[in-house]
Amino acid sequence: MITLQIDGREVSVEPGATILDAARKLGIDIPTLCHLDGQPPFGSCMACAVKVNGADRFVPSCATKAADGMMVESETDEVHAERRAAIELLLGDHLGDCVAPCEMACPAHMAIPKMIRQIESGRIREAAAIVKQHIALPAVLGRICSAPCEKACRRAGVDEPVSICLLKRFAADEDLAGETWQPQCARPSGRSVAIIGAGPAGLAAAYHLLQRGHACTLFDAHEQAGGALRYSIDAARLPREVLDAEIGLIEKLGAVFRLGVSVGEKPSLDDLRREFDAVVAASGADGAGIAAAVGPVDRQTLAAGASGVFAAGAAAGKMNQAVRAVAHGRMVAASVDQYLGGSEVTGQSRPFSVHMGKLSEAELAQFAADASEAGRTIPAGGPHTNFTYEEARAEAARCLRCDCRKRDNCALRDWAQTCGADASRFRLERREYERQDCHAEVIYEPGKCIKCGICTRITQQAGEELGLTFVGRGFSVRVAVPLGAELSEGLRKAAAECVRMCPTGALAFKDKVLVQQDESAETSR
Repeated sequence: MITLQIDGREVSVEPGATILDAARKLGIDIPTLCHLDGQPPFGSCMACAVKVNGADRFVPSCATKAADGMMVESETDEVHAERRAAIELLLGDHLGDCVAPCEMACPAHMAIPKMIRQIESGRIREAAAIVKQHIALPAVLGRICSAPCEKACRRAGVDEPVSICLLKRFAADEDLAGETWQPQCARPSGRSVAIIGAGPAGLAAAYHLLQRGHACTLFDAHEQAGGALRYSIDAARLPREVLDAEIGLIEKLGAVFRLGVSVGEKPSLDDLRREFDAVVAASGADGAGIAAAVGPVDRQTLAAGASGVFAAGAAAGKMNQAVRAVAHGRMVAASVDQYLGGSEVTGQSRPFSVHMGKLSEAELAQFAADASEAGRTIPAGGPHTNFTYEEARAEAARCLRCDCRKRDNCALRDWAQTCGADASRFRLERREYERQDCHAEVIYEPGKCIKCGICTRITQQAGEELGLTFVGRGFSVRVAVPLGAELSEGLRKAAAECVRMCPTGALAFKDKVLVQQDESAETSR
């Protein structure tokens, strides 16, 4: 056995083991992007860098053999900075959007492309679940939202944006009309929250806090819940039965309403602080006034000056869009949950994302090639009506599918977030976007490839006749099928394994395959 130390911790490994093997034995999680278990080390990405025996240079832990008496530094600020720089270098030439522009523009950051794909495939309940995981009151917002997502939709560069808001309304209305999807709530935490204001921000805060297991009581001066949604919006635009139905779903989760109660003198804010574990000021006039007794509101955490007091919606500042108020409710729920759990209150985390920016006409054409050529669908029923099932699927088919197909299992993205990488630090002049989709199941986006060599090794091991290899030299090197052949010729046996092991979204399954996998998973359950 070989004995070495990593960050002062002793570990013994078999001869031939690497520093990475030794670190894993100690439970130390070192980033790897080009490593493939069971295959010879590649050592190209340097994301797994460590320092050995106090030397000035860094070495790849995946390719460096462990030796007796070796002293390794892994979890130090210096090593972390080196790994972060290595990842930032990879990001400097990484071409793709982790998150689609529509989702980035949505204040609630709803997974819009996922919702649209489910609607296109006819899986309406699944689409509603995606919407409701992020947004409280989706049927309400589907009627009154100002649709900032549509202003960012890339389809507008082809003809007109996708009718995202109507698609959201369609999914939500279908959900209300059938067996409604309700989120799972955690076990009761034993903690309670007073929410001042039963408008969009307060209702959304309760919706998300109840899912985390916290009891919520909403106070409102009006005799009915809804706030500005009920008292400021015309019933022709927002039917009250829709509003009542969605408020009823929040009540089913466990929300308690104390209506006709104006928080001020009795009960006062201090009364609520004594009775409840946390207080959220989330209404218009009352909320704003209370937030001004407690001092300024932190924009990131929505924490107010007094301990355990938070603000959302109009109570935290000017709020003229219902969708932003609902998003604020989700934000404040994250902070309150952190506070009640005794952890540091940091607010809602923002996932790491890389952005391509504005696309050229040629680049847009590549995205549009797989989308419906039809123009924007107008509901046959006229203004203020919803899509039919056929209309919704037709409109969903217009989506250009801008988001990354592997956004939720991309190793590069995960490690970039963990390491605190800056995607723009080493940004190169942007190359032209390219997409190869001749394969029946797999799509290849070369701009996302980090030249890790994993797919080339997999195809070689699988005995592919052509497989994949490195073509070119220096900065022009790229992964391709030899002899200028098509991707369909290079990946005849190992396509699924290459997709599974690709550390980015360079190789990913096409939408129809993803939907089939979802259906298979549901059948097996």
